[in-house]
Amino acid sequence: MERYLENSEATARFGAELWQQLPTTGVIFLRGDLGAGKTTLVRGYLRAAGFTGAIRSPTYNLVESYPLDQHTVFHFDLYRLADPEELEWMGIRDYFGKHCLAFIEWPEKGQGFLPSADKTITLTLANEGRQVTMNDCP
Repeated sequence: MERYLENSEATARFGAELWQQLPTTGVIFLRGDLGAGKTTLVRGYLRAAGFTGAIRSPTYNLVESYPLDQHTVFHFDLYRLADPEELEWMGIRDYFGKHCLAFIEWPEKGQGFLPSADKTITLTLANEGRQVTMNDCP
């Protein structure tokens, strides 16, 4: 699946569409340069899911959690991760259980400590907007 998103609002709308498409359990890798709209996409998903609280970028905390009625969403941002082994120290395996969906930005920084992705979403800056590609993972 590939689509052009003309601005941040379109990126948030695409995230909202994912609320209807994605299962409530799984791992989604988010790829793209800084400022490509990864957090905006997650924010759109969470708003469509009915989350009304503050939605922060997990850049400094590494992970933010958002409890929903049917499941919990974990949003990871591994950009500042110095060593993938830090994920082991923070108990990364405890985040991947029943009834949770994890969006993981910069998954390559956690290689060897993350579960396999169910889908990969790549956002690439293009003109004034961004190109989004979503692939199922084997």
